[in-house]
Amino acid sequence: MPRRLAHDWPRLALAGALACASPPSWGMDLSQAYQAALEQDSTIRAARAAAQARRERLPQARAQLLPNLSASFTRFRNNLDRTAPNLFGQAVTTGQEYMSGTQSLTLRQPIYRKYQRADYEQAQAQVEEADATLERNVQNLGVRVAGAYFEALLTREHLALVLAQKTAYATQLDAARKRLSAGAGTRTDIDEAQAALDLNAAQELEARQNVDFTRRQLQALVNQPIESLAGLDPAKLRLRAPDPDRVEDWTLRAEQNSPEIQSSKAQLEAARWEVEKAGAGHHPTLDAIAQWSRNESDSVTTVDTRYTNRAVGLQLNVPLFSGGYTSSLVRQALAERQRIEESLEALRRDLGVRVHREFRGITEGVLKIKALEQAVRSADQAVISNRRSYEAGSRTLVDTLNAEQQKAGALRDLAQARYVYLMSRVRLQALAGGPKQETIDEINGYLAR
Repeated sequence: MPRRLAHDWPRLALAGALACASPPSWGMDLSQAYQAALEQDSTIRAARAAAQARRERLPQARAQLLPNLSASFTRFRNNLDRTAPNLFGQAVTTGQEYMSGTQSLTLRQPIYRKYQRADYEQAQAQVEEADATLERNVQNLGVRVAGAYFEALLTREHLALVLAQKTAYATQLDAARKRLSAGAGTRTDIDEAQAALDLNAAQELEARQNVDFTRRQLQALVNQPIESLAGLDPAKLRLRAPDPDRVEDWTLRAEQNSPEIQSSKAQLEAARWEVEKAGAGHHPTLDAIAQWSRNESDSVTTVDTRYTNRAVGLQLNVPLFSGGYTSSLVRQALAERQRIEESLEALRRDLGVRVHREFRGITEGVLKIKALEQAVRSADQAVISNRRSYEAGSRTLVDTLNAEQQKAGALRDLAQARYVYLMSRVRLQALAGGPKQETIDEINGYLAR
C-alpha cells in the first residue's frame, strides 16, 4: 500500500461508510417531515379535535342568555262515566265522550341571571385555554419531529462510524498477518486486531437496530414510509448565539408568549369565574315571560268550552336556604382557584429553569462544537502518527487501535453536540412561543442533498 494512501485510508473508509449508510437520493427533509406530521400525527389531530370541542362551550353559554321560545301541544280523547241518583233514588250511570286539548307558546328572556353571565365569561376563558393548549401541542410537535429526525440522523452517523471502524480493523488485521508472515510482527497484534473486529461486529448489530428503531419513530409521526433522510451538512451549519443574547430577555419573552403560561392563565381566569358561578346561588333570578295558551274542555265542567289566555310579566325567584350547599360550592371553588394560582407560579419557575437550560445549550453548544472539531482534527493527526510509528516499529498495534477508538469517540461526540445544539434552538423557540415553521425551515437549510 502506498504510504500516502496508508495514511489517508481512515478518512477514505469513513467517507465510504457514510456513502453506504446515507442513500444518495434527497428523500425527506426536516421541513417535509414537519408538514407531514402536522397533517398526520395522531396527537396533534386529537388536540385539534379537543380544541374544537372546547370552543363549543362559548355558543352553549351564550344560548343561556338569549330568548328561549317553547311550544307545547296536547290532545286527549276522554271517556267519562257519571253515576248519580235519579228521582226515585236509584243510581244511574251515564257515559260521555269528548275531546280535550291545550296549546301554548312561551317566550322567556333572562333579565338577571348571575350564574349564566359568569358561565359565559368562563366559557370565553376556556376557549382561550383550548387555543393555547392547541398552540402548545403544535409547538411540542416541532420539538418531537426535530428530536425524532435528529435522533435518526445521529444513529445513522453512529452506524457510519462503526462501519468505518470495521474497515479500519479489518485492514489492521490483514496488515498484522502480513507483518507476522514477514517476521516483523507478533501473534499478539493479530489477536488484538481480531478482538477489536469481533467487538465491532456486536456494535454494528446494535447500531443497525438503533437506525431501524429511530426511523420507525419518525415514520410514526409522519404516517408514511421513509426511504431516506437528508443529512446534516457541517459546512452549512451556522453556529450562532441566541438573539437576544441575555437569558433574562428569553425568560421574559417566555412568560409573555409561552403557550403553557397562556393556557395556565386562562385556566386561572376560568377558575375565578367558577367562584362567581358558585356564589350566584345566593342571588335571585329575574326573567321576562310572554305566554299564549288555549285550552279546550280542560275539565268536566267546561266540556265544549274554549279559553284563550295571553299573559306578559316577570318571574322572580329568590333563594332562601339551601342547607349550606351554595357556601360549600364557594369554598370549593376558592380552593381550586388557589390550586391553579400556585400551579401557575410553579410553572413560571420551571419555565425559567428550562429556558436557562436551553439558552446555555446554545451558547455552550457553540463552544463545545468548536472544541470537538479541534479534538477531531487532533485525533485524526494522532491516528496518522500512530500508524507511522507502528510501521516504524516504535508503536504497537494496541496504540493504533486506541487512537482509532479515540477518533471515533471524538466524531461521535461531535455529531451528538451538533444535534444537541440544534435541538436547544428548537426547544428555546418553543418555550418562548416563537415562530415554528421559520425555525424548522432555517435548520432545514443546514441539510445537504
